[in-house]
Amino acid sequence: MRPTTAVADVLEHAREVTQPLMRDAVARLTPSIRDVVGYHLGWTDAAGNPTAVKGGKGIRAALATLSAEASWADASVGAPGGVAVELVHNFSLLHDDLMDGDVERRHRPTAWALWGPSVALLAGDALCTLATDVLLRTANSAAPAAALALCEATAEMIAGQADDLAFEARRSVSVEECMGMSTAKTGALLGCAASIGAILAGAPAATVRALRDFGRHLGVAFQATDDLLGIWGDPATTGKPIGNDIRQRKKSMPIVAALAAGDDEAKALDALLFGTSPAPDAPAAAATNGRAGGPRSSRRPDKQTSATLAVPDWAPASPSPLTQEEVARATWLVEACGGREWTAARAKAHLDAALGSLERARLSAVPRRALADLAVYVVERES
Repeated sequence: MRPTTAVADVLEHAREVTQPLMRDAVARLTPSIRDVVGYHLGWTDAAGNPTAVKGGKGIRAALATLSAEASWADASVGAPGGVAVELVHNFSLLHDDLMDGDVERRHRPTAWALWGPSVALLAGDALCTLATDVLLRTANSAAPAAALALCEATAEMIAGQADDLAFEARRSVSVEECMGMSTAKTGALLGCAASIGAILAGAPAATVRALRDFGRHLGVAFQATDDLLGIWGDPATTGKPIGNDIRQRKKSMPIVAALAAGDDEAKALDALLFGTSPAPDAPAAAATNGRAGGPRSSRRPDKQTSATLAVPDWAPASPSPLTQEEVARATWLVEACGGREWTAARAKAHLDAALGSLERARLSAVPRRALADLAVYVVERES
């Protein structure tokens, strides 16, 4: 689903309100880091030349400005919150690309692939710090409360990412664990985005809670859609190979749900992805393994060259890469076990819960409708 005209207008309006503040904030970074961030955000090419690329969708910035408007304030009141959440989101993307060994994002090389791991890590760290700085520079008495909400959401997001990494070292992950990880990793920051504008607008606590719940449910629905696209998405729109999460043996919602079926197809899927003889969970150090099935650090360049791979002594042996035929077989098994249907149902259930949360607060009608439209787009998107 492409954004409707109304949703496209909302995203563009949020971009117009937040981008000047975002650029002013990034301009305060040290030049070497600023160049990397400008590239990652799509503002420049690798040589530092301006581009026409808009970068990400700006969904979090839109949620923040809409939550201010829904709380009877101007969109500009929520703009610092939108910028702060977008900065934290991009901090996580810079680090995630490195942790996942992804060399491409939005059809361009990732920052670490161009500048190396150390620079990408520093750029992410700089954005995380800058996010709080943006809020605390705001001439708004509610800025400290907004900064606290952002810090709490960031900590929860990091905890969710830590769980995600830990899952990679385990053969078995329950559906409940997978959903809890998704709520923390994705739901926490979207919950903050959807309520931080209301905090800055001085909205009542009940309104802030309702909007936070809206965002948290939307985050889980967002992740469910992401996980579906990670297997069945069109490479032309997602920018990733078909069956990418299968190829990486990622314990995403469809895969975990399929493995939980416990039938013959589920056992065949388990054997195909993880081998025929279950092994005990790896030691804690192995939690840093990569999603592609091998040691995470084995896909990272060292200080000398991006072609050199460093594997720590504790790293377990890397399983053989899945062939195209095995990816196709595993994809069929996930669907046969009900993983696709189950995940789509979770996306719809959490979308419904998100929309229901909007009914719990007295919100301005037009931005409330825009929040609902944006939520539907987020869950039904194609990339």
